[in-house]
Amino acid sequence: MNTTINNSAISVSIKHSGAELFSLKDNQNKEYIWEGNPDFWGKHSPVLFPIVGTLKNDTYTIDEKAYQLPRHGFARDMNFELIEKTENTAIFSLKSNAETLEKYPFEFELQLIYSVENTTLNIEYKVINTGKSKMPFSIGAHPAIALPGDFKNYAFQFEKQEVLKYYLLENDLISNQTETLKNENGLIPFDYQLFENDALIFKTLESKSLTLLQNSKPYVKVDFEDFPSLGIWTKPQAPFICIEPWLGYSDTAENSGNLFEKEGILVLEANQNFNSKFSISIL
Repeated sequence: MNTTINNSAISVSIKHSGAELFSLKDNQNKEYIWEGNPDFWGKHSPVLFPIVGTLKNDTYTIDEKAYQLPRHGFARDMNFELIEKTENTAIFSLKSNAETLEKYPFEFELQLIYSVENTTLNIEYKVINTGKSKMPFSIGAHPAIALPGDFKNYAFQFEKQEVLKYYLLENDLISNQTETLKNENGLIPFDYQLFENDALIFKTLESKSLTLLQNSKPYVKVDFEDFPSLGIWTKPQAPFICIEPWLGYSDTAENSGNLFEKEGILVLEANQNFNSKFSISIL
């Protein structure tokens, strides 16, 4: 099943499976979200929960008991319930159940709240700890922006002038090796060679937004005020770019395995809520 919300400027469609955004169109019917061609990557904009990235040996421990989670967790592969709908807002919910408790021994509700305002799509995450103990978690976004035409016609520009230090992955884990993204007047031209070693992972950034430009003209802007970390990723020769606001990231090789000790992990007290929001704007 799918749900669509809209206003006079944009139309947004979301799958109930994974509560995944799969279409963002302007009023000229131009599509801004990657189509999900599996020859490159069969997703559009999955939610990453209750982990972001990869665990060491796909395993973590709670109270010395081992559990397994796949890369980016399980929420993206589960059916969400549509719990509220208006013309320009849709709220989806996923609650813990017997299946999730086997992989992640915490009671929770995860809500994805989509809303449209002018040419902006807001995506809010609400994590509710419905259990009686502290709950460690990470959450992140993975929207793929469609890039029609030549990849080299595009560039991205961070909000602030800063040293753009990113971490390299090794066997899907965060390594100690870093590189600095070279830029000219804050502009970084697109080049597939940037992604030869997988995603660019920024643990911390001063910038809280990133603008994509096509032929030097603003194309799409992603705002991520609530997210300290960011991933940028594509596949070889693929006509999309993923701009991924994160709260958390992959394990390091030195990680202990205890989820409460994981670098970047958030901990939510019993019966408490956590909210974070990012937005995608058509320019």
